[in-house]
Amino acid sequence: MTSVDESAQTPALTFADLGLGEAVLKALGDVGYETPSAIQAATIPTLLSGRDVVGLAQTGTGKTAAFALPILDRLDVSQKTPQALVLAPTRELALQVCEAFEKYAAHTKGVHVLPVYGGQGYGVQLSALRRGVHVIVGTPGRIMDHLDKGTLDLSELKYLVLDEADEMLKMGFAEDVETILADTPATKQVALFSATMPATIRRMSQQYLHDPEEITVKTKTTTSATITQRYLVVSYPQKIDALTRILEVENFEGMIVFARTKSATEEVAEKLRARGYSAAAINGDIAQVQRERTVNQLKSGKLDILVATDVAARGLDVERISHVVNFDIPTDTESYVHRIGRTGRAGRTGDAISFVTPRERGLVRAIERATRQELTEMQLPSVDEVNETRLSRFDDRITAALSESERIDRFRDIVAHYVRHHDVPEVDVAAALAVVAQGESPLLLEPDPEPRRSVGERSERGERPGRFDRDDRPERRPRPDGGRMRTYRIAVGKRQRVEPRQIVGALANEGGLSRGDFGAIQIRPDFSLVELPADLPASTLDRLADTRISGKLIELRPDTGAPGRRYADDRPTRPSRDDRPPRKPRHKGSPEA
Repeated sequence: MTSVDESAQTPALTFADLGLGEAVLKALGDVGYETPSAIQAATIPTLLSGRDVVGLAQTGTGKTAAFALPILDRLDVSQKTPQALVLAPTRELALQVCEAFEKYAAHTKGVHVLPVYGGQGYGVQLSALRRGVHVIVGTPGRIMDHLDKGTLDLSELKYLVLDEADEMLKMGFAEDVETILADTPATKQVALFSATMPATIRRMSQQYLHDPEEITVKTKTTTSATITQRYLVVSYPQKIDALTRILEVENFEGMIVFARTKSATEEVAEKLRARGYSAAAINGDIAQVQRERTVNQLKSGKLDILVATDVAARGLDVERISHVVNFDIPTDTESYVHRIGRTGRAGRTGDAISFVTPRERGLVRAIERATRQELTEMQLPSVDEVNETRLSRFDDRITAALSESERIDRFRDIVAHYVRHHDVPEVDVAAALAVVAQGESPLLLEPDPEPRRSVGERSERGERPGRFDRDDRPERRPRPDGGRMRTYRIAVGKRQRVEPRQIVGALANEGGLSRGDFGAIQIRPDFSLVELPADLPASTLDRLADTRISGKLIELRPDTGAPGRRYADDRPTRPSRDDRPPRKPRHKGSPEA
């Protein structure tokens, strides 16, 4: 067993010292990698030697390069059948790993990498497989589909990687992963990476890995000391206005705003653009070409605000990012650490601000315990603070204009001419010109109106929870991000021995959903009920309808049963009148006679 401290890594070590070939080293030089991380320094020589590896490391430690570089270094490009298979829990991670392989293979001629995941048409994948592929990066469900159809040949596989193995098990892919492991050559080299080591993964590593080297990366701190961490308590409907005020008073250069869902990223970006900010959204539905264009705009300063989901922002390192805003605070501390790590990188300072609804205060405490750092509560910038900032910027614009002496001279003559002919003080002319420059938008905000409490607000603040006026009762349970949920019916249930985690894993993988998109799950004998966002796009619903769980088509469709209703499957069948047994005759003198 090898245990390494990430913070104690020797800076003099280079990738050339690890035994990698010239082509791979040249690609690393192109992307600016010089010093290997702790997991890379410990894992790369071990994998190059041919030994199996179990790597225990958190997200963001550089484990993708730790397994991708040794695989690329030893590929035989003349072999057309797949030599390496990487299993990932989600399509977003599969795409991210695939991009990394392509980047590191820039100087290795003839290498073909193929992402294989649900939601993508089979035609594209089948065409690539027929042409020949060296590395496949895929999700367990779609890999199993190809194996079942006989369209994927893993008989000559040399390397197999399980990336984020604990997440795959949480999503219900344990059986698929073990089937894939059992169907691949016994001589293959296996690398398993996981943030934790539950008993299931320990058993899997003992059964399918041969004398693996266990490498554990220890981290002293989970968040950078150079990042100032604050939070603001705000109700969901107030978040956009709160974000706008923060943008007014914070001196930021570039910013990432994290939202929980894809639809929320689009909505927030659109509302920010309507308020005059240069903002764009990236999420799992954005094409890779568009994603790269958007990131380049952020780097060059053409774009100031990026609104993103967790997965879409993975691997993003832009020096301009001075602020990270959690528009929706994540429910797990690892996601929080990963998000705020987009700022304050390489010794730079950064600011992280999290929006917290009154009911989410417990998440702040959990983050503080996990990161061993305190988050400072901040107040919503007041109207006076916003106006003071606006006036200061207005002053700066005037000062900057005064420095352009040639243009000032020309306009000075025009103003003097107007003053002479209209007998108006120069200060009034200056004020009129400011009105012209400002346009219809007021320069200063009006004072906030007196707050008025409503029944919904009392409930949001935790006062008298559960009390609603009749007209205020919600029709359906709200989502964590403020959207609405709808109940859907799927054609698998207890008879198929289905579990909630299998449902979550399959729907998340095929439909590109996150854990925050799921509400209550009820498993009944012949079907199950799942709460999903009411605003799911038709394309997502089409993909989900074709999803299989335990080999059975789920046939997803909206449920028409009322909440709490007993379904026909659960209700005992009443005998018809003709099938009822004859009633016994009553005795004379009884109370019924």
